[in-house]
Amino acid sequence: MNTEIVITTAATFGMLAVIFGAFGAHALKKILSEDQLKSFETGVKYQMYHAIVLLVLGLNPTYITSEIYWCFTIGILLFSFSIYGLVISSAKGKKLKFLGPITPLGGLLFIVGWLLLIINTIS
Repeated sequence: MNTEIVITTAATFGMLAVIFGAFGAHALKKILSEDQLKSFETGVKYQMYHAIVLLVLGLNPTYITSEIYWCFTIGILLFSFSIYGLVISSAKGKKLKFLGPITPLGGLLFIVGWLLLIINTIS
């Protein structure tokens, strides 16, 4: 796995997590309910957690595989970004309901990525 790609992806997702976190804490705080804000923050947290994992794996390429990379990368896109879309569209009164089933698919990819990391580490 190309470590530059892994580190760049990690840095991009980390940067976006900070931007989205600030956006949620400041701009969206005025238009979101407390539950919506918590959901948005969950998306930001999981994005940042997995950005950090990608960064660590990029800096220690012994354990990274393309399968782990893609599980975490697509997991972030499906999990976190679907939450952002659901929350913002709901706040605007036009909830994009089709995004609801996408969130757990992203979570499943996170789980598979972690499982692959465990398998890769012990084998």
